[in-house]
Amino acid sequence: MGAYILRRLLLMIPTMIGIMAISFAVIQFAPGGPVEQVIAQLTGQGDSASERLSGAGDLLSQQESFSDETSSRYRGAQGLDPEFIAKLEKQFGFDKPPLTRFLEMMWNYIRFDFGESFFRNATVIDLIIEKMPVSISLGIWILLISYIISIPLGIRKAVKDGSAFDVWTSGVIIIGYAVPSFLFGILLIVLFAGGSFFDWFPLRGLVSDNFWELSWGERIVDYFWHLTLPLISLSLAAFATTTLLTKNSFIDEIKKQYVVTARAKGLTERQVLYGHVFRNAMLIVIAGFPGAFISAFFTGSLLIEQMFSLDGLGRLGYLAVVNRDYPIVFATLYIFSLMGLLIGLVSDLIYTWIDPRIDFERREV
Repeated sequence: MGAYILRRLLLMIPTMIGIMAISFAVIQFAPGGPVEQVIAQLTGQGDSASERLSGAGDLLSQQESFSDETSSRYRGAQGLDPEFIAKLEKQFGFDKPPLTRFLEMMWNYIRFDFGESFFRNATVIDLIIEKMPVSISLGIWILLISYIISIPLGIRKAVKDGSAFDVWTSGVIIIGYAVPSFLFGILLIVLFAGGSFFDWFPLRGLVSDNFWELSWGERIVDYFWHLTLPLISLSLAAFATTTLLTKNSFIDEIKKQYVVTARAKGLTERQVLYGHVFRNAMLIVIAGFPGAFISAFFTGSLLIEQMFSLDGLGRLGYLAVVNRDYPIVFATLYIFSLMGLLIGLVSDLIYTWIDPRIDFERREV
């Protein structure tokens, strides 16, 4: 197993380099980079990024009239002093060749130095940590709710396969899976968050403004009070896949010979189901838990965050892409890709822990 783990870890190196290289190359051809964003804002189309540029406003105000012959490869830069454009390029690091920038970025990322945001005047790590509470809250609770519902429901559906219970629960699951979470979120807002009917739940933030003034019990209530509608919106479809996977796994195991033998020995249905079938049937579900965790943790719904004013990693990543804040874009891509690869390795190790018969040493990576 040690050799297999070592091979997997070594394989992560070219994989990460490939992911980052392809993403970096694509970004080079994307229009509207950070320099163009600042030029547009400084020339009257925005003002948020100008605060990030020390002295840029003074430089622009001191510009004299330049002839129309002054040109630049940046859209909207005609008439601006080439020196001013060069200073912008240097500030954002675009004064270096692409290969040099990529190699410097990868060297910094290996040391987990992700630099500073272009426009937010804060380090990337600080921004990610700041948004973590929302993503942790949504990810962990959705995962727990989905597993708590899915596993018992999947087992019950397997035992009652073909019955009325199995049919109507399958219908509910399929409908829940088909309805977009944001559409269901809108319905919940209309019904319970001050829409046309009731005003029972808040519509903004993870906690109330006076959260730290509350007692511990009141804080817990306030926390879940704010999370109720977002969690319901996201978890509606979250348990569908796990439920059906659990059901199919149990049905496959129930039909095997060892189950017939266990029943012939006089064991009760409960003993057969949970003493023999459960461990084998849950192999796929339990081994997939790390992957489900990382997926729920880092892929929160942007629309749900936006609808319920939850400032999490999803919204951070979206705004970074829109504003061409490349340090945030590449840092989050690097972190999430690395964690995804590590979680894949952990999933394989869990397979071998649950079922020692599985031996990855004999397989080619």
